[in-house]
Amino acid sequence: MRRAYGLKKVGHGGTLDPAVSGVLPIALGAATRLLPYLPGLKAYEGTIQLGLRTSSDDLEGEVLQRAPVPVLTLEQLENLLDLFRGTHLQCPPQVSAVHVNGERAHVLARRGEVVHLEARSVTLHELSLLNWNPVLGQFSLRVRCSAGTYIRALARDVGEQLGCGGALAQLRRSEALGFSLAQAVPLDSLEQEPRPPLLDPLLALPHLGRRQLTAAEELDWSCGRRLSAAAKHLEDEAVAVLNQEGRLAGIARAVADQLQPRLVFQAES
Repeated sequence: MRRAYGLKKVGHGGTLDPAVSGVLPIALGAATRLLPYLPGLKAYEGTIQLGLRTSSDDLEGEVLQRAPVPVLTLEQLENLLDLFRGTHLQCPPQVSAVHVNGERAHVLARRGEVVHLEARSVTLHELSLLNWNPVLGQFSLRVRCSAGTYIRALARDVGEQLGCGGALAQLRRSEALGFSLAQAVPLDSLEQEPRPPLLDPLLALPHLGRRQLTAAEELDWSCGRRLSAAAKHLEDEAVAVLNQEGRLAGIARAVADQLQPRLVFQAES
């Protein structure tokens, strides 16, 4: 990315496991400062294999145990998935990016260490069963979830509920941080001319209120001065500030009846 666009500063909106495909938002230059303001919701489509447990909760890991898959109807599987819809506690996989005493859990796991990972609250806003193949013991699903949700852990936990084990067989991320597959480009396109055009960051900020600057306010904003709030906002709410042409000029924080600059783009030096 740095070479393709000639920019040194590059950030990403969450990693993808090596076996996972799909959307990985990349921010370039000043846009890296917007990453904390993007919506954390992510969406996936994947396949879960029942009847085995693995060291990584997917088919990339070592098989630890195999067990017969119980006879299940589509209705029974739907009822089981009800346990995971909404908000619940989820324990991350041993092979994960979670920090444990300053080291990533996956580094410890590859050294053969088993560590205790604290369960954390996750929310599955959507958990749709797309297909159930009782012959193969596989089912496909679509998930829309909060940041920090592990679909590998979901596969493991469904298998534990059934008593036969479960592991993630395939996964594709279809949405992340406000961007979708329809807006994504393949990595090899970065080596071709012309380069894929960069997306307007406003596309990922529809959840923020907006405040457009007047001609008189643009200088004040560029110097980091507060603005009057043109609408009611919750205290500390983030608001996208636009210049007269409708382009993103920065992010403000609502303080009483004013907007305090937090990020100012194209500020005067």
